[in-house]
Amino acid sequence: MQNDKSATLLTEGSIWKKIIAFAIPIFLGNLFQQLYNTADSLIVGNFVGSDALAAVSSSGNLIFLMVGFFSGIAMGAGVVIARYYGARSKQEVSLAVHTLTAFGLVAGVILTIVGVMITPQILRWMGTPKTVFPNSVLYFRIYFAGSLGFVMYNVFVGILQSIGDSRHPLMYLIFSSVTNVVLDLLFIAVLGMGVGAAAFATIISQFASAVLCLIRLVRSKEEYRIEIRKICFDKRMMKQIISNGFPAGVQNSIIALANVVVQSNINVFGMTAVAGCGAYSKIEGFGFLPITCFALSLTTFISQNLGAKEYERAKKGARFGIFCSIITAELVGIFIYLFIPALIRAFDNNPQVILYGTTQARTVTLFYFLLAFSHCLAGIFRGAGKSIVPMVVMLVCWCVIRITYITAAVKIVPVIRTVFWAYPLTWSLSSIIFLIYFLKADWIHGFENQDKIPV
Repeated sequence: MQNDKSATLLTEGSIWKKIIAFAIPIFLGNLFQQLYNTADSLIVGNFVGSDALAAVSSSGNLIFLMVGFFSGIAMGAGVVIARYYGARSKQEVSLAVHTLTAFGLVAGVILTIVGVMITPQILRWMGTPKTVFPNSVLYFRIYFAGSLGFVMYNVFVGILQSIGDSRHPLMYLIFSSVTNVVLDLLFIAVLGMGVGAAAFATIISQFASAVLCLIRLVRSKEEYRIEIRKICFDKRMMKQIISNGFPAGVQNSIIALANVVVQSNINVFGMTAVAGCGAYSKIEGFGFLPITCFALSLTTFISQNLGAKEYERAKKGARFGIFCSIITAELVGIFIYLFIPALIRAFDNNPQVILYGTTQARTVTLFYFLLAFSHCLAGIFRGAGKSIVPMVVMLVCWCVIRITYITAAVKIVPVIRTVFWAYPLTWSLSSIIFLIYFLKADWIHGFENQDKIPV
């Protein structure tokens, strides 16, 4: 079955070696992705100014709100592909791959149209400061014009990671990261083109990485090979993909929606607050890397092993992944806590910008272990086909409770630190609920007694 050495069955061999070997390329890939995202802010902040930095910095939550749903669907499809791949079901793997590709093409076109049209209105709802509003609209519209590249890259990476190949996505991300930084420097530092050029550089690099992934999948000789003539929707497979991916998509969207509310409250404190918190968000992205890589690794590991009926192996892998994630996340959090003023200064020397960024970091970074725990448990449940669980928990904790807290607390204590405390408080609640479910419920229930692959 496995002639392609880049594809990895996670159902055999040393558990810790397989998880680490799979997680490291994901970590490095996310690192380079974060680097090229950060490059926009670094270059804009240093060569254009604080207003432009604020315009770019306000992008994260809005972008994730728009793309999070489609990324969640792709994530759910990865669970389906990994399950069939672990069960050695070649025909079903091929069917799932081509159905997901068709979905990605349609989703990319829809996101392009919707994103370009509604960006100004969303920015108004967020209370974006008037001084940065024109640049924000320009940045977002150019970014969303390249939505197809972003969506298809996530689709293709989801396919590769579901069959255990995390090495090639890393190689393609390195290439696109270098491309993005070079184009940023050329467009902004050399040609002086402004924030729109930063978005343009980003979409070029995203399309480049998507094309590289597509070439890899088209040239493969394995069952996950993409054949252009086979790209179409299969009703049965799409139903499986939606049933696994829809909760993840909703989860991503509601988290982003809650963060948009948080961003709206930050915007009230002015441009320097937006710039400072935006700079911190770029640094925070590096803190999330070990969390993301272990959560994604656990989803694939659990999916493949349950497909292969390796139930005890799945449980052991889950415990190991959780332990590694919370330890590494907390170490990174401590590092950021200690060195945050110097890190913010790399983006902007404005003392107020540094103050706001430092205040946010020193409110939340020591609680990264809670975020790691929640994401890992969500990844485990998603890999086990129980994607409704993390959706409901995060809907309640990270959306309803977070928004309710901010709405009430800011009126009582109208300082920006009150807004920042929304994160550790809601991370704590979700961690407690996930822990209870993980210990009390049999999250592998139903797999042991079925002959077919449950999805």
